Amino acid sequence: MPLATANTSERRSAVIKALGHPSRLLIAESLMNGEQCVCDLKELVGSDMSTVSKHLSLMREAGVLNCEKRGLNIYYSLACDCLGEFLRCVDKLACGGNKNTCC
Repeated sequence: MPLATANTSERRSAVIKALGHPSRLLIAESLMNGEQCVCDLKELVGSDMSTVSKHLSLMREAGVLNCEKRGLNIYYSLACDCLGEFLRCVDKLACGGNKNTCC
């Protein structure tokens, strides 16, 4: 794999930062099961709407999420279906697994 450019590294960093909070990871993991309304995500995270909206906005700006407004509700979905694979790799690293078998 060729070395990353500075621009590529910046984009990767933005995605990793967007996933770098427990509430945002919880949202992302929940969305692996399919799209959800912002009201459901608010319940899941257990925070007020303002806080959840900030998390969702950051994730959307980083390209992690798609959103679609339908009537009065906004529905969110993952922009890429490979997140589960990435999180399984992170789990291996977090648990002290062999990083050579990861990803």
